[in-house]
Amino acid sequence: MTERGLLIVFSWPSGVGKDTVLRAFMPRCANCALSISTTTRLIRRDETDGVAYNFVSREAFESMIAAGELLEYAEFAGNYYGTPASWVEEKLNEGKNVILEIELRGAARVRELRPEALFVFLMPPSLKILEERLRRRGTEDEAEIKRRLKIAKEEIKLGESYDFVIVNEDIERTCGLLAAVVSAAPCHVKYGRDALREVLKDA
Repeated sequence: MTERGLLIVFSWPSGVGKDTVLRAFMPRCANCALSISTTTRLIRRDETDGVAYNFVSREAFESMIAAGELLEYAEFAGNYYGTPASWVEEKLNEGKNVILEIELRGAARVRELRPEALFVFLMPPSLKILEERLRRRGTEDEAEIKRRLKIAKEEIKLGESYDFVIVNEDIERTCGLLAAVVSAAPCHVKYGRDALREVLKDA
């Protein structure tokens, strides 16, 4: 029988470099599968359905909500984004470690439904460096940068609720730490409690 994989939830404040980290890390993790979210957002010219996202109509997404088919979901700027539970289960049963890259609200929902999951928080070395990264992107105006920094401060506070916190100072170092987390994950106390209790039950 194939050993079941682990569910690993990966969250971050905006501008921390999550996409860069995942692009570098995923090819190095042969037994990991990166979850593909389902969204009602319109597909862009440079996107392929089923690669970055699974694109569906609003009606189809709301049917998935009603049927309880989503592990988590949220609405941003008038569009739904969510994680299909069936795909996650399929990959876990294949023995794959499934990585969910979701924001903190979605992670909180997953924590309620799947407390056995491991939660990894990726954070910047400092708020100053985070601001520099946001400005370097050149995709947000001043008001949006200030808004994102304010949100980031609140999100970083919530990082204490995660199992692992990784400071993204250097891509190679960050990828190495992520690999260490995935490698050591089966030894986490979340998965060892039953074994501990089994040994002690007759003591």
